[in-house]
This record gives sequence, structure tokens and C-alpha cells, in this order.
Amino acid sequence: MNETLGSSIALSGIGLHSGTSATVRLLPGEVGKGRYFVRVDLPEKPIIPARLEYVSQTTLSTELAVGEIKVRTIEHLLAALAGCGSEDVRIEIDGVEVPLLDGSAKLWVEAILESPTEIVSSQKLNIEPKITITEPIWVRHGDAFVAAIPAPELCFTYGIDFPYSAIGNQWYSWHSQRESFSETIAPARTFGFAEQIEQLQQAGLIKGGNLDNALVCSLDGWLNPPLRFDNEPVRHKLLDLIGDLSLLGKFPIAHFLAYKASHSLHVRLAEAINKLKT
Repeated sequence: MNETLGSSIALSGIGLHSGTSATVRLLPGEVGKGRYFVRVDLPEKPIIPARLEYVSQTTLSTELAVGEIKVRTIEHLLAALAGCGSEDVRIEIDGVEVPLLDGSAKLWVEAILESPTEIVSSQKLNIEPKITITEPIWVRHGDAFVAAIPAPELCFTYGIDFPYSAIGNQWYSWHSQRESFSETIAPARTFGFAEQIEQLQQAGLIKGGNLDNALVCSLDGWLNPPLRFDNEPVRHKLLDLIGDLSLLGKFPIAHFLAYKASHSLHVRLAEAINKLKT
């Protein structure tokens, strides 16, 4: 469901991991407060700021929490808001997990850009002037890594490598101030592997995943083509990176470089960058 209600945007759908439905409403937030979630399904409508210090887990998605109050799989929505230059946004949600929708940020971005409200300010990522990347910052685990490298402009490069012939080794670079987020990054959908579905479901994950909201790859190829881009998987990983780094609030000017990374590594890099503020 997609509706614009005066000063709000509303989207409903199923959560990837919980398999439960929720509705999210986006409204202009208090100036200077940043992006924050409000669990309107709970009695006191508790607030969960979309900031690094509230990250509670990063297993196949990024989760925020204040005490026992949680909101999960926030990365696609936050990437959409960051990609549209939306800083101060009140995100009301009546459940524990942000809807997956079509598996990308496309529907979020379309709703935001069509909104007559104050939510939209531009289609460029907002720059953080208080942080300067003067030396490379690296976070790694095995052969996977993510880094912030000094650069004259904000850009992102991501690489992936999977033992599936339909994916293989892919790289993609995106210059945020010169290229459209809505056209090149937002439509890229999440993806998974047919051989892992049963194991993940037994672990209580991907209960809401299906062929309509995720690309599924097997050793024989894609189960639900066509792809929106030849390299849609790596573009989606870049989307995830933007969503996770948006927990900084704004983006320092740097070349963000990632290879075979994860939500955990994304967040660890953001934490290392955040320390530069002090």
C-alpha cells in the first residue's frame, strides 16, 4: 500500500526476517533531531534514534534498540532517506521490522520524491563538515574489508565475490554528487541463495522472504529473472552500505571502499569514523 496523507507518507508490507506486517509513516521531524523511529504500536510510543550508538545487532540486517524496544532491517529505508537528502525525519512504525517491499529502496524513494512535504531537500547525500578523513581507515575480517580513504569528493566502491556463476566477481562505483541515487542505486534488490533458504528459516530468519521481494540465485542461475541491472547484487550491497553509514547522520567526504563486507563491518567502520568527532 502506498499513500500520501497530507504531511505524511505511508508504506506497508512484510518484514524480511519476522514475516510480520507493519506500516511506516514518514513525517517531517524536529529540526536538528535527525532521523528517528517511533514505535507507535507500543503504549508510550518510544523513540529509537537512527544513530550508531543504538545498533543492537547486525545479523543479515541492521537492528536498532533502546533497551528492549527494537526496530529491525532499517538499512533500505535509511538509505532512501539519505539518498534523498532527508535529514530530520520522524519514522513512525507499528511493528518490529521495516517492510521489505520489493527488496530495494525504489518504492521508498518514489514515495519520498512524490511527497509535497518538507521531507525532501535534495537528491544528494548530505556532507558532514565536522569530520575530515586525512588518513585511510580500514576495518577487516578475513579477506573482507571496508575502508574510508581520503578523496576530493564523496564516492563509494563495492566489490563482491560469490561461487555462483550468475554472480561471480562484481565491482561497482558510485559518485554521490554526480550520479542519481534514485536511478542507479535505489532499484537494486536484496538477494539470497536457494541452497541457504532452509537453514536460514530454521534459524528464525527470512520468514518474509519470497520471489517477489528478493532475488534468489541457485547454482543453476537466477530463479526469478530478469535483473534490473547486470550487476544488481553489488549495487544492492552498496545500497546497504549507504544505509548503514547513514547512522553517522551525514557523510564525511571520502572514498568508501568495501569488499565482501557485511552490516557488521559497515557499522564498525562508521564507529571508527564517528570517533573523529571527538
